[in-house]
Amino acid sequence: MTRQNFSHSIISIQQIPYLFYLFKWIFFAAVISICIGSASAFFLTSLELVTNYRENHLWIIALLPLGGLIIGLTYHYLGSNVVKGNNQLLEEFHCPKQIIPLKMAPLVLFGTLVTHLFGGSAGREGTAVQMGGAIADQFTHFFKLKDRDRKIILVMGISAGFASIFGTPLAGAVFALEVMILGRMRYEAMLPSFLAAVIGDYTCQALQVTHTHYAISYVPKIDPQNLGWTIFAGILFGLAAMCFSRTTHFFGTVFKTNIKYPPLRPFLGGIIIVLVVWMLGTTKYIGLGVPTIVASFNEEMPYYDFILKLLLTAFTLGAGFKGGEVTPLFFIGAALGNALFFFVPLPMALLAGMGFVAVFSGATNTPIACTLMGIELFGAQCGIYIGIACVVAYLFSGHTGIYSSQIIGSPKHLIYGRTKGKHLYDLK
Repeated sequence: MTRQNFSHSIISIQQIPYLFYLFKWIFFAAVISICIGSASAFFLTSLELVTNYRENHLWIIALLPLGGLIIGLTYHYLGSNVVKGNNQLLEEFHCPKQIIPLKMAPLVLFGTLVTHLFGGSAGREGTAVQMGGAIADQFTHFFKLKDRDRKIILVMGISAGFASIFGTPLAGAVFALEVMILGRMRYEAMLPSFLAAVIGDYTCQALQVTHTHYAISYVPKIDPQNLGWTIFAGILFGLAAMCFSRTTHFFGTVFKTNIKYPPLRPFLGGIIIVLVVWMLGTTKYIGLGVPTIVASFNEEMPYYDFILKLLLTAFTLGAGFKGGEVTPLFFIGAALGNALFFFVPLPMALLAGMGFVAVFSGATNTPIACTLMGIELFGAQCGIYIGIACVVAYLFSGHTGIYSSQIIGSPKHLIYGRTKGKHLYDLK
């Protein structure tokens, strides 16, 4: 054997562990993501059906307290060990204790559909992520995986769920990596996360499920003036994200403190929401609010739209109804961006798109994922504006977020290093 052939054989032998690693996670990604993508497709189809039924039979909103009671009773007697939702996924990632019960998936699916059927203001991301995490974690038990691999499996579940529900595989993959620890990423999970996101999204599309399309037709060149306005808008988006997070936690604390029997919380909360919807005289601020999000890119909207959606969503989730926060955050951000058009000299669609992802960035502390989401949804031409708005919103939202179990791995700024919160070193 020549020296050159010997060198080539050594290189080939060295690559064997990498090939094994690659094929191992391709297998898991394919099996897990097909299951999760199919579940997301079913969820999106069902969600569209219940939303259309509610809009065509508005009288059903009066039964929201009953729907809340059903959700409360279901979780109190059948799902007390999965009631933490997304926070439970984060906690299991940081401190593994037990396999997430598979019943988390059907329970959150049922709870979210009931919430939307009767007119609660909630989203869908939380549902997809919880279904994805619960389904993926079953493979940990079936294949008897170690904690190290289990963490990657949980990342894959979140990645596939997020990507398939929004049709954004790049954002879904990075979101799952970025959301676990504020300021840190687990790079060993990067390949599995991307594989899961792509396959999950492909599965959902293969089942003929479509996603909402948005367009930003004109993007001005970046210059000092536009840069300044973008930073200013990002600050406001970050403050809106902080306000949403704190308001949601506030309402949750109020209900838990004053109503000791959990099933009564969404029941009484549902009564208040019904009265508010009746007084407003519109269903604009309940459900997902996708029509208003789309309109924010092209039409002048009332300046208070984002405030009402923020309050109704925070109250709905705080009362114990099920669903996600992300699509309402899209509503809040797009509506706020639309309102800024009255005095910020940037195109309306661009401001709405910036707010769409920047408020989400501040509320979840995932600026890179949100930048990628903006590029996937609106195009690369607005990437600079989207990226700056997301990063500034991330900074100005402080160490708050919609996920209370999110760990601070690296503070956003030295001044934040002195603030209280859960830090990575607390787990050691």
